[in-house]
Amino acid sequence: MIELIDYDRKVYEKELYNFLPTEFIDAHTHVWKNDFPIDGKSNGGSTWTRKVSGSPTVEDLLEGYRLLFPKNKVTPLVFGSCSRHIPTCNEYVREKAEEFGFPTLFRTSYDMDPDRLEEEVKRGHFLGLKPYLTYSPSYIPSDEIRIFDFLPPEHLEVADRNGWIVMLHIPRSKRLRDPVNLGQIMEIEEKYKNLKLIVAHIGRAYAKEDIGNAFDLLKNTKNLVFDFTANVCDDAIRACIEAVGTRRLLFGSDLPIAYMRMYRIVENGVYYNVVPRGLYGDVSGEPHMRETDEKDVTLMIYEQILAFKRCAAQLKLTEDQVEDVMFRNAKRLIESVR
Repeated sequence: MIELIDYDRKVYEKELYNFLPTEFIDAHTHVWKNDFPIDGKSNGGSTWTRKVSGSPTVEDLLEGYRLLFPKNKVTPLVFGSCSRHIPTCNEYVREKAEEFGFPTLFRTSYDMDPDRLEEEVKRGHFLGLKPYLTYSPSYIPSDEIRIFDFLPPEHLEVADRNGWIVMLHIPRSKRLRDPVNLGQIMEIEEKYKNLKLIVAHIGRAYAKEDIGNAFDLLKNTKNLVFDFTANVCDDAIRACIEAVGTRRLLFGSDLPIAYMRMYRIVENGVYYNVVPRGLYGDVSGEPHMRETDEKDVTLMIYEQILAFKRCAAQLKLTEDQVEDVMFRNAKRLIESVR
């Protein structure tokens, strides 16, 4: 379990407590048990996340909220690990949702039969789908994976028919600005008007250079929703709000990854997580990791909210707009499916 340091408590008390609404929703959390089998089918995906994931069970998640936000009520939207055995994860999430009453999403693989998928989602009272790029055909080079390779039209049709949420982590090294990604996002927007598509991580735009001219196109959408999960890039958060407003942006943490003690820098358009030296073992082989001897380094989840707070100040957002992003937007989305 995460252990807070004095600097974390200072950040919460002095920077976050008066900014956060009393109640908010964390719209992007993963849970599993460490003895769940690792799925050998995965194709691509980041590797640094495997070094920093904290304690992943539902009970750990609740205890984490108690420590991180002692004066707030936090409700998670929960789904399974993106690297563990999918049926095992989905059954665990279903059981824990029944116990605690959390909203949940169903982890998918590209080759799931759509009829069986629909049956399982309804049986488990899931609110929609969480596909992931690593669960795409293994013969596709990782940098050439397209959205429809792991979120096939057959699954989109089922989600659209039922009005489900779909949480999308886009692929490809150009991230949000990739023309293939943008084309397929727009196709989903135009063809599947009844599903609720969340573009996670603001399209993985973790640096200003990742944004490109994407919002010149995406500002014309009506249904897309974005979350700023694992995203501490002020430029991306601000560009998203300027394009689609505060009623189509959600807060999500990516816990347990967001327990990572870090801050982020960008050099030549590439992001680097700067972490305390030695805390996560040997990170020399991780292209997005750097180390520091600084002591006052807080947690990713706090860094995300601090980034949003800076944008809120720059854009002169009202308390109601902040509460929309942190709470009401996710509440409306969840209630529209339940």
